[in-house]
Order: sequence, then structure tokens, then C-alpha cells
Amino acid sequence: MICCRPSRRALLRWSAIVAGGSFLPAALPAAEAASADAAANVQPVNLELVTVTETTAVLTWYTGVPGTDDGLGRMVPAPSDAEVLYGTHPSRLTSVAHGPPGTPYHYVELTGLEPGRTYYYRARSAGRPATPTWLAFGSAAGRPEGDVFAFTTPQPPPGRHLFSVALCNDLHLGETVAGLVGQLPWIKGIEQVPGHPPYPEVMAKALIADARSRGASYLLAAGDVSSEAAPIDLQNAKSILDTFGALGTDYLVARGNHDRAHSGAPYASCSAGEQQGNDCFKDAFFPSGRTYFTHDLHGLRVIGLDTYDKPGDGGDSGGLSADQQAWFESELAKDPDRPTIVFGHHPLFTENDPLAITGAHSLDAGQSLRILAAYNRTPGVFLHHAGHTHRNQRSTFPLAPRVVQQEVGAVKEYPGGFTLLRVHTGGYALNFYKTRSEEARAWSERSRQELAGQWPQLSLGNRPTDRNTVVTRDLSGLTSPA
Repeated sequence: MICCRPSRRALLRWSAIVAGGSFLPAALPAAEAASADAAANVQPVNLELVTVTETTAVLTWYTGVPGTDDGLGRMVPAPSDAEVLYGTHPSRLTSVAHGPPGTPYHYVELTGLEPGRTYYYRARSAGRPATPTWLAFGSAAGRPEGDVFAFTTPQPPPGRHLFSVALCNDLHLGETVAGLVGQLPWIKGIEQVPGHPPYPEVMAKALIADARSRGASYLLAAGDVSSEAAPIDLQNAKSILDTFGALGTDYLVARGNHDRAHSGAPYASCSAGEQQGNDCFKDAFFPSGRTYFTHDLHGLRVIGLDTYDKPGDGGDSGGLSADQQAWFESELAKDPDRPTIVFGHHPLFTENDPLAITGAHSLDAGQSLRILAAYNRTPGVFLHHAGHTHRNQRSTFPLAPRVVQQEVGAVKEYPGGFTLLRVHTGGYALNFYKTRSEEARAWSERSRQELAGQWPQLSLGNRPTDRNTVVTRDLSGLTSPA
């Protein structure tokens, strides 16, 4: 059975969290928190094991002033050092890694790890251990092992590395308030600190820098590149993406519901849309063609979908036009065994999503079932990349069990990053990375306070496999860039 709604038990637990925080993290009882040294200058919190590859691991955390409140429900930022002690035995943490000092927003990368080994670690600032982000349905920092945490590096994908692709979504250029979930009136949004650059620009520029530094040769942006498709915001989004490379060659873009055709004076200069309003997104990214396409990437077929190819206000389910649906199924049938990835804004279905109660977070269910049936007839399809939910979530569905649906956290807010797809001749790896410029880390930490501080429960990814996976698959027919 395909799951597209959270269980009743999950909703009850989620309701309790939002209503009053009645679920307290077992590792941090109130009495222990109250006994913290009042004279301490910093308190390290929000420890997260974000990325684990076969040879590296990325850890992030935050240091604040105990007993303070910055107005968002978190401690006032306090710069400190960042140190990680680690090793292959819990009582022998013989290696040390450091992050940049003098910042509250800590980012430490462990390198030179061995594939298939279990590592134990302790992260600390000012000599004090960092406590993890508490997740109701998972673990943010790895496996607790007494007073340390543990993780196991995977084996690399088999074969030779061919190329890497950055998968991203939800840039929202032009947005000024983050966290207005489902238009619920009691949910307060979060704005950028006055005097700082607009947060969508900060995060988008950090995306480009980190994607390149992580070795991405190509980038796929799965929708909502703008806040509401205003021409100036779409041009700003394109100018930032253009710093990665050439549109249609180095990076590809799909439409999201925020990028839909709009009506009104701000959109008057754009061409008439096929559905309703003026289609400024098409003018910016597809001036001479349709908004769905296929693209060859060294033998890999990349299919981009327009998942809001329909009339609407953006708040309903996504949908493909009848023409697009027919084109898509025909395209898949042309070469069913060819290695293929599909990307589009709306997921096919969303598993374990408490926010589904605020409205549809996926494609029209009937269309999703047709797509899964088509995937089952197309053995070459192995990955479907989606955004829209602003979370990291890996799903597979019984109708097409060979296909991984990977939802990726938003660029524009916590956890703030992208997923790197590393393609090998014998398989592939998916690894989520937070962006790491100082401004990006500061905004990511600030915006984690969305939804009264409960946003990490929904967006980080409860399981390690929601952020990091390795899959064995024969991709030997693909080639490397020249």
C-alpha cells in the first residue's frame, strides 16, 4: 500500500509536540538542563550528523549564551571554538578535527575515514559537549553509545566515478518571511536580521559555491526558484544560477507552484500563459520552448517535469497537463532500459508528512499512480528527485520498487542545502550537504526556529538514509565528461 498520509499515532504525537512540547528529549531532562553552570559563557546545542560518505562526515552545531532568548525562542548567539574527538573505539577517540573558531555556527568535516568502519565521536565547544537536536521519530547525531555518538561509513558505489550532479529546490528568490506554513494564522514567520542581505540570495549564492566545491558538474533545480514569479525575482534567480554555468547545458530548471503563471500589474510585461495569467517563469527559463523536457547527460536521460502545468492558486495538488502526461509516458517508452532520472517539484506521494493536514503536498494521486505504473514498465528509471516539502525524505513505493523518490530539503531555509548525486559505473550515492558560508549558516540556524522551533522535526530527515544512501546499480553504459 502506498503511504501518502501520516498515521493517526504520528499525528497525535505531532499535535502534542506543537501544543506544548510534552515530549522532552530523554537525554536532556529538565533537572539536568537547570543544573548547567550559570557562569558558563556558551552552551553547545543542535548537534547534527548531516552528511556521511565512505570517507567523510559533516557535523554542525550552535553555541549560545545560556539563559538568554533572542526573541525567537533560542539562545543569543555566542562565538566559540569547535572540536570533534573521534576514533574507531568509544574509549579511544584519538583523532581530532576543528572547525573555524570565533563563530556560533559550527561546521566540522571529518576526512580520511575508511569505508565500512564504525566511528565514535564527541563534539564540543569551550570544552563542553554539544547536545543533539532532538527528533521525535529519529536521531540527528548518530547512534548514542554511552557518552559518545557513533556512525558507520558506507562502502563507495562500485566502479569508477563518472560525474556528480547537485539536486536542489525551493530557492524562493524574492521571499521576505520564512515559515508561513499552510497559511495557518497562528504560525509566525521569521525574517532576516535587519541590515543583512536577503536570505534567499544568501542561500542561493552559497548553494552555487558549495555545489561547485563538492565537485558537481551539473545542477538540477526542481522548482520554486522564485517566491511568486515576479519578473525581477526570476531574473535574479537566473543570474545567480548562471554563475554555476549555462542554462540548458550545465544546469536545468523545472517549474514549482510558486513559479506558476500570475495575473496582475507586476506580471503585465510577461507573455500570456497557456493556463492562466502571464507566464514570467517561461519567459525567463523557456522562452522558445515548453516547460518540460528531456536532456542527455553522458548517456543518462534526465527528464524535467512541470508539476504545476495547470490552472490554480498554487495551494492545491500539483498536476501535469494531458499533453505533458502523454509526452512523458511516450518518452519513457522510447527507451525503457536507458538509465534515467526524473526531477520535478511535487513528489509523487509524501510518506509520514504531518503537514499534509495543511493541504496537498504531492501530485494529483491519479497521475502519480499512472507515473509509478509507467516507471514499473521502464527498468531504466532509478531516481525521482522532488522538492516542495522542504524536507529530506527517501521513499520507495510498491508499484515501482526499483525507483527511489528523494525529497530534498529547501535551499532557502533550514536545513539549507542540496543533495549531491555521485554517479559511478556500478551505482550511485546521494548525500545531503548544508551550505556553509557564514551568512548561510547564520540564516539556517535562525530559520530552524520556524514552526515554534519544531521545524527540524519535519525537515532534517529522521533517518540517516533520508540524507545519505548508496545504491548498487549497473550504470556502466554512461560516460565521463570530456
